[in-house]
Amino acid sequence: MQRVSRRTIALAFGALASLSTALSMATAMYVRKDITPPRAVSMCQPVAPGAGEQNASAAHVLAAAEKHLGDQPHPLPHVHTEGTLPHQGIRDESIAAEKDWPLMRQAALAWRLSADGRYLQQVDTYLSAWAHTYQPDFNPIDETNLDGLIDAYVLASSGLSAETRDATRALLRKLGEGYIEHIGQFHGPARGTQTNNWQSHRVKLVAMTAAALGDPGMLKKARELFQRQVADNILPNGEVIDFRERDALHYVVYDLQPLVVAAMAAQPFEANADWLRYTTPEGASLAKALDWLRPFAEGQRTHQEFVHTSVKFDRDRAQVGEAGYSGVWDPKTSSTLYWLAAQLDDSYLPVARQLAPQPPDWIGACH
Repeated sequence: MQRVSRRTIALAFGALASLSTALSMATAMYVRKDITPPRAVSMCQPVAPGAGEQNASAAHVLAAAEKHLGDQPHPLPHVHTEGTLPHQGIRDESIAAEKDWPLMRQAALAWRLSADGRYLQQVDTYLSAWAHTYQPDFNPIDETNLDGLIDAYVLASSGLSAETRDATRALLRKLGEGYIEHIGQFHGPARGTQTNNWQSHRVKLVAMTAAALGDPGMLKKARELFQRQVADNILPNGEVIDFRERDALHYVVYDLQPLVVAAMAAQPFEANADWLRYTTPEGASLAKALDWLRPFAEGQRTHQEFVHTSVKFDRDRAQVGEAGYSGVWDPKTSSTLYWLAAQLDDSYLPVARQLAPQPPDWIGACH
């Protein structure tokens, strides 16, 4: 297997976080436009405009970030979308607020690409707003998209004001330790949300937080949780239990993508880390699960979604017309999964390129 080092922010945060103390700067630094961001010792290096021809993804990131420079954060103390249909509860407000998370990642990457302090100031403002407002609920479906906030922190950590950096680290520690504590409260045979995609998202958040904080003890726990999830969730033939429960490839992707991100988070920290190919005594592995899905992604096989799901909510969503909850599965919905997997093993590049000629901008802006 050949590992590649291009195109993924998710691999940046581990090494960046470990440098944050040594590279801390004066609080006033972020208001300047002439500061050159430190080059991160990581497997993700944003493409610098002055370092030759800029790739399309980097150009797209900068153009999009420029359009949002005047935006203001919309932090909420809690978000909740899991198990809700459109316009129920605080779903709509939560979706609107969560748009802040990828936006701040975009701004952080734009700063790394351009050294323009306006983007760094925006990241500082957004992180401060959320760090001083948000209270984790430890619902992994509601909180999985916090990966954008975590990426933003790591990409910009060395330039943040001391107050914002400390407040963000406190939020991340509460998040990571809280998920470990919640998982530790599970008793009896593992089942349901203790083993399905919910647990995959818990594992992702613990691994990303551990990497962002540079916490070896938390990363060790993340590795244990990852290995347990592979054993609990993936069958020896590569099929995941979510497919049996939901009869939907939608949930195969939703189950595997957070595990791929967790594997990426660990790689800069662990010599010869290969969570992708960690194999249980029974023969299950994340790589085998990706290979199980691959014929569907490549179009060799098709699947009618949710026909035999055991979950009423799936049928409710189909009834109100939510896209993707009935009909034939669209392979393109797995493009991000395979572009991420390709960062760990370039044998997934052909299927990634078949699904989408270029990776998402937040992946493609790195080399």
